[in-house]
Amino acid sequence: MRVVFMGTPDFSVGTLEALIASKHEVCAVVTQPDKPRGRGKAVQFTPVKEVAVRENIPVYQPKKVRDPEFVETLRGLGADVIVVVAFGQIIPQSILDLTKYGCINVHASLLPKYRGAAPIQWAVINGERESGVTTMQMDAGLDTGDMLLKTVVPLDEEETGGSLFEKLSKAGASLLLDTLSGLEVGTIVPEKQGETTTEYAKMLTKDMGRIDWSRDAVSIERLVRGLNPWPSAYTKINGKTLKIWKARALSEDGKKQAVSENGGAPKPEESGRGAAAPGTVLAAEGGKLWIQTGSGALSVEELQLEGKKRMDTAAFLRGYAIKEETVLCS
Repeated sequence: MRVVFMGTPDFSVGTLEALIASKHEVCAVVTQPDKPRGRGKAVQFTPVKEVAVRENIPVYQPKKVRDPEFVETLRGLGADVIVVVAFGQIIPQSILDLTKYGCINVHASLLPKYRGAAPIQWAVINGERESGVTTMQMDAGLDTGDMLLKTVVPLDEEETGGSLFEKLSKAGASLLLDTLSGLEVGTIVPEKQGETTTEYAKMLTKDMGRIDWSRDAVSIERLVRGLNPWPSAYTKINGKTLKIWKARALSEDGKKQAVSENGGAPKPEESGRGAAAPGTVLAAEGGKLWIQTGSGALSVEELQLEGKKRMDTAAFLRGYAIKEETVLCS
């Protein structure tokens, strides 16, 4: 097939590279306009544009794809299909109807679950045991088009947003090629999505990483994994931001045993003040940092203080003393 590829971030790159290496012809790439990035605010290519330039594929970067002039430009390319992977703009009906096979989207969830901008991270945050990729015939709705093919990807116990991102990017590239082959020979039967069982997977913001210690330990541990590497989960200690990169939820019994082993840190029932308040440091020595949550305790295993390098807890505590009963701010 003659393909127009529309995509922008790193997640799109694997699918574009798979298309380039396949029997299909990528006649053009459409990506978001270049933007200033980093501390120096230098204008940088999008990840998809970098690949297209390297492969000498024509690149288009319209501010709005719905502009009639750009729609006519696409029409003139004579493509058979438009492949859309995390492009970043709503595709108008004028483009959806432009080619023989329409617009095929690679979506990083098992639709209809996790429609929206951040399905990968929300699957981890919500404790899903599996995720996957769905190819979809795009329509005018937000991730509501007919499903074409799916592939399931199990989540590991320590799955992060970053690790699942890599798995689904690779799975999506393979699934897209299978989808194009199936469309060519007519073996794919589109399937209606029906009702979704999850909330819309809204876009991530930095503020979402602020840890609410009144939540239970399991939920906080999932938040830490889901927001790794961006925007990351964080709290405040002595007025400074403390990012938590890796943690483990502990049962009530496990928490009491570990605190006792660290020596001196009171068990809630022995402290004379009842259960420790959420966010209270229960133990901070012997390579262990234990924090009380609304239910259970959280073992912090990898962290990063504002202005410092990321490190494991044992190394951190050798250089930064934390007093037991310190309360971390939400």
